[in-house]
Amino acid sequence: MEQFIVSARKYRPQTFKDVVGQQAITNTLLNAIENNHLAQALLFTGPRGVGKTTCARILARKINQEGYDDPSEDFAFNVFELDAASNNSVDDIRSLIDQVRIPPQTGKYKVYIIDEVHMLSQAAFNAFLKTLEEPPRHAIFILATTEKHKIIPTILSRCQIFDFKRITVKDAKEHLAEVARSQGITAEDDALHIIAQKADGAMRDALSIFDRVVSYCGTNLTRVAVTENLNVLDYEYYIKVTDLILENRIPDLLLLYNEVLAKGFDGHHFVAGLASHFRDLLVCQNPATLTLLEAGEVAQNLYRAQSQKASQAFLLQGIDIANECDLRYKASQNQRLLVELCLMQLASITFDGEKKKLMGL
Repeated sequence: MEQFIVSARKYRPQTFKDVVGQQAITNTLLNAIENNHLAQALLFTGPRGVGKTTCARILARKINQEGYDDPSEDFAFNVFELDAASNNSVDDIRSLIDQVRIPPQTGKYKVYIIDEVHMLSQAAFNAFLKTLEEPPRHAIFILATTEKHKIIPTILSRCQIFDFKRITVKDAKEHLAEVARSQGITAEDDALHIIAQKADGAMRDALSIFDRVVSYCGTNLTRVAVTENLNVLDYEYYIKVTDLILENRIPDLLLLYNEVLAKGFDGHHFVAGLASHFRDLLVCQNPATLTLLEAGEVAQNLYRAQSQKASQAFLLQGIDIANECDLRYKASQNQRLLVELCLMQLASITFDGEKKKLMGL
């Protein structure tokens, strides 16, 4: 049986062009290499799973490729990776500094990638300062961290800092679509959108979730199957809830909320999602703000249709009531009643065609 390789490793970018959502950084690094303008100490900072270590490895390979005919040469002997989470003592840094003095056997540079550099002890940082400021000509240091604020200023001042951003839902969705195509998997646009949203800006997380969903669904990813597997409250529920609110159907609303709770969803998550849904309907009402709606193709059409039924005044008041419920949820002794009261108030906004003045929650 052939060993399964997770998508995050299988589709790890091998060139700067393959890196998702970090064009500004990859272009800067490419230009720096071409113009011989690359600093000897670089700090890659940003959230998890956005490509910091990947870019460090690509850079290490790229700067040594000049003058070599074999593009597949990875210069493994020239790249040293140190995990500062488990090698954070002064002795670890001293042994690294001893290695730095030895020039490379092949290629032009020796590259030292120090991952999770914020985990180094204060003494280790101090031992590293002089070498970082004046490294030998053949040495380049790439430090990677998710927590820049934990690194001492004297280290930061010696590095060229690159801030990696969170991957947008659109970029993550497009990359997932390419991965799905390469694996012969058919996937609905809305299904990939839900995975991309769930990943919360981390490409590695998106690929891990994708693997899990493929194990569940097989070669056909549908929105229904993805929401079921990931246990997320998708827009279908909020569309139904909003329709019932607009039709002032309080008993049906309470039954639908009971169904949501019976499926194991949290009431707080439900209310926050409802406020976000009203916001999405609001941005649909104006063509200028339509770009602010992050949703799949099918969802966008449903949002547009529902936004025509709701007035702007209703949506603004709806956001206010749902937000107030969200703020009071944690402190409430009877959280279910609080959400039910919120739903009843929302359904009473347009009762009998006239706006009732509602007391705050």
